[in-house]
Amino acid sequence: MIEATSCGGVVIFRGKILVLYKNYRNKYEGWVLPKGTVEEGEEYKETALREVKEESGVTGKIIKYVGKSSYSFNTPSDIVEKDVHWYLMTTDSYHSKPQKEEFFVDSGFYKFHEAYHLLKFSNEKAILEKAYDEYLELKKNNLWPYGKGKF
Repeated sequence: MIEATSCGGVVIFRGKILVLYKNYRNKYEGWVLPKGTVEEGEEYKETALREVKEESGVTGKIIKYVGKSSYSFNTPSDIVEKDVHWYLMTTDSYHSKPQKEEFFVDSGFYKFHEAYHLLKFSNEKAILEKAYDEYLELKKNNLWPYGKGKF
């Protein structure tokens, strides 16, 4: 068994959530949240910000840690057990540019119910729900100072 760690972001701008569409040779297709593998010497927050930037072109700002999801998958030679650490983030515009080299063919910001139904994986839907609840709570208490074009 191989253990792996990734980090990612639930990026919210003006109430809408960033999601990416991946199409890998028509074998893997679906909408996902941006995430990727921790590089040697990298802090989890750094990984999350770097992966959001690489996969979507979006410069994120971390608001808070949301939680961890875990899943496993098979490779030809082994089973991979993966933990993903998630951060609630914001940004300063709706601009995104999917990373073609990683087979992302579309990206955009969607309303919660749209993003929730687009997402392919149940563990990402659960993280989205948790992050969006945190966002709504911060907004309700006037603690979400972002979304006015600057952060």
